[in-house]
Amino acid sequence: MKTQNTKLMQKTALIRLSTVMSMTGYSKSWIYQAIKAGNFPKPIKLGPRTTVFIEYEIELWVAEKVITARGNSLKEVS
Repeated sequence: MKTQNTKLMQKTALIRLSTVMSMTGYSKSWIYQAIKAGNFPKPIKLGPRTTVFIEYEIELWVAEKVITARGNSLKEVS
């Protein structure tokens, strides 16, 4: 049971906007425009001045962008 909880926690780690910006290479304004357009994972509001993202969702978004950009060349390596 402990292993399952650890795996779930790893998948649902909460990260701040600065980390999301580092992971994606995009600015704060670009990220919020993409969220508004429905093209980026939505953040979670934890408090009046605290907004976080789910790390796994950001990693998945980045992976999808890489696959789209590289096409089938990544699938052939696997």
